[in-house]
Amino acid sequence: MVDSGTSYRDKVSQLISWGHWFSFFNIIAAMLLGTRYISQSGWPETLLGQTYLIFNWVGHFGFLVFALYILIIFPASFIIPSQRLMRLFAVLVATTGMMVLLLDIYAYETLHLHLNPLVWELLLSGEKTDMNAHWQYLFVAVPAIFILQLIMSEWVWRKLRKLTRKRIGIPVATVFAICFISSHLIHIWADAFIYSPVTAQRSTFPVSYPMTAKTFMEKYGLLDRQEYQRLREQRGQENSEVIRYPLEPLAFAPDASKYQKNLLMVMIEGLRADMLNPVTMPHLYQFANENLWFKNHFSSSNDDMAGLFGLFYGLPGSYAQSARTEGLRPVLMNTLNNRRYQIGLFSGDGFTNPIYYQSIFSADLQSDDLPDLPAWQADAEAVSQMQAWLAARDTSPWFGYLELATVSDYEQSGDYPQPFQPSLDSAMAGVDTQTALVLKNSYNNAAHYIDDQLGALLEDLKQSGQLENTVVMITSNHGMEFNETGLNTWGSNTNYSRYQLQVPLVMHWPNQAPEQITHYSSHLDVAPTLMESMLSVSSPAENYSSGTNLFELKNRPRKWVIAGDSRDIVVVQPQKTTVVDKFGNYKVYDKHYTPLPEGKPQLSVLMQVMHELKRFYHPEEHDR
Repeated sequence: MVDSGTSYRDKVSQLISWGHWFSFFNIIAAMLLGTRYISQSGWPETLLGQTYLIFNWVGHFGFLVFALYILIIFPASFIIPSQRLMRLFAVLVATTGMMVLLLDIYAYETLHLHLNPLVWELLLSGEKTDMNAHWQYLFVAVPAIFILQLIMSEWVWRKLRKLTRKRIGIPVATVFAICFISSHLIHIWADAFIYSPVTAQRSTFPVSYPMTAKTFMEKYGLLDRQEYQRLREQRGQENSEVIRYPLEPLAFAPDASKYQKNLLMVMIEGLRADMLNPVTMPHLYQFANENLWFKNHFSSSNDDMAGLFGLFYGLPGSYAQSARTEGLRPVLMNTLNNRRYQIGLFSGDGFTNPIYYQSIFSADLQSDDLPDLPAWQADAEAVSQMQAWLAARDTSPWFGYLELATVSDYEQSGDYPQPFQPSLDSAMAGVDTQTALVLKNSYNNAAHYIDDQLGALLEDLKQSGQLENTVVMITSNHGMEFNETGLNTWGSNTNYSRYQLQVPLVMHWPNQAPEQITHYSSHLDVAPTLMESMLSVSSPAENYSSGTNLFELKNRPRKWVIAGDSRDIVVVQPQKTTVVDKFGNYKVYDKHYTPLPEGKPQLSVLMQVMHELKRFYHPEEHDR
């Protein structure tokens, strides 16, 4: 009995010692494979970012493999009596782990995503895509990995006594522990102070959950929460990748500067598409019927900032944080400045959205002189200032931008006609009415008021003769919902229904016949349209945009549009809408935004979308 106990204890001790060394060499193998993530994500520009990457690379893979050993192989050492059987079990576990790592690397290189429900859906789908064809070849590596693991297992077992004598286990474990702890401490600091060269790496490696401690730091006076919120609002979200925009320097036609047209863009905040009707907005409705009216036009997001970003940059909202962090201006604005356009910027809310002064108009925005007025009065003042500015223009080409806020601020009562009743005014007077009806009527009244303001502006433009040489675009950053979907969602940025995503687009283009266009269009199409058809860029639109020239959509109509932001990917199709969150979970809705419990995304479309969402992220940009 004593001999038996001693033998069992010796066997277990030997297997545990072997397991430690077997895990160590698998950590080295995992780290070598992990360099693929680094090559795809790029090398940070700052010393602290580089230090964090190295510490995180060593510590994270050391932790992952050792955790696998502690959770699976270590307990099995006490259960499986045969050392040969135990080593075979460990080899199978290691082979499986390495195979999953290879699949994750492939998913990261292909989709810039780690393994998640969506990626597994893509990998296991029956659709014939390039991804499905290629990933299956990875399983050819399984026998090779298994054989290499067997060889490593046998070699470690034979050399176990010699390895044990070297007494380097504790120093090696100390290095991994220091790297692991240091990486998390660096991230805690970077997260608190929004240091993007570090926080941008939080999703580089698989199963990565870097530590944050804002509450703890605030408790002990190490963090000012208000200052943190201010910095976060100023700089945008804390994690952003380096964007390469445009992909190549732009080229223009030789006579690009001749016969330049003026450009007027009107952004009506929060105006949804169905407001463009003869009752609510008669002036704009008439203008739409006399020009180009895109009746199935979608914003790039249901969010203020991402909607503006898509309009000016022609890129999905997922790129917005990167552009803000790096202060990249839209190629549209750069081109207008290079052509010496006179620029006039007018806003009813003083351009309070940070993306205006951080990137879009960073070189043009002057301090706002508008008094502190209610939105409806501030809008009237902005329109008046634009009318005066237009009246003073000479023969030089000009770009005018007008932002109107009354519609989005419809709950603030205004001293203007209220033809739609009952509205908020009557509700405040004690009239018992349905909340949705009251809010919707107040919203209609605000749109009706803005329509009067627009009517006067457009009439001035026509009377002065400037309309004959001016491109006019009237649209919105996103729509508004009044719980029409029945999901208890109101306003904007609450779901991705058409009420929140579909917006008007009315375009006056000199010498273009009136037309109502019913095929799908997107905010992403506006920048390439202006760049190609107004500013004569000869470079392909794909070099600086995810959109298509609106005049070319007749020949190749869209089957879907991209929307969303840094949190969600949204694909809008005629009969359904697919929403994928940043963790890869997805939901499918019908055209009325009713959830489809058994709905599946169209994987070939999602593959195209995923490609578009990473096309402007180029690792080599880090080295420039």
